Amino acid sequence: FLEGVIIEMTVKECYEQINGDYEGVFGRFRGDERIKKFALKFLADGSYDSLCRTLEAEDYSEAFRAAHTLKGVSQNLGFTGLYMASETLTEMLRSHPEDYTPSMLDGLKAEYEKTFAAVQKLQAE
Repeated sequence: FLEGVIIEMTVKECYEQINGDYEGVFGRFRGDERIKKFALKFLADGSYDSLCRTLEAEDYSEAFRAAHTLKGVSQNLGFTGLYMASETLTEMLRSHPEDYTPSMLDGLKAEYEKTFAAVQKLQAE
């Protein structure tokens, strides 16, 4: 092992790290290069940042849109944990936005950070 060398991560290893649906995504995208191409676009997706901003501003209509977008992106990319966390928040914001408390973002934040970090490692490959 050489110090300072970035350890490469395969697409499958990335999905294993985040408990993602690699097989499902592979079936749709038909190859690791295409999966990687679209997964890397996730790094520039602004829906999570928008969600945090709009929740802090108590703009629940826009927060719902951002959560719904994040849910869709996560589902399309097979990011299962992030999808499930964003689905929960999306549905709460859809039906009972007045019940939102900041701690409800904790699980989503943890999944987002884990997913973002794994995709960043994939980018380093």
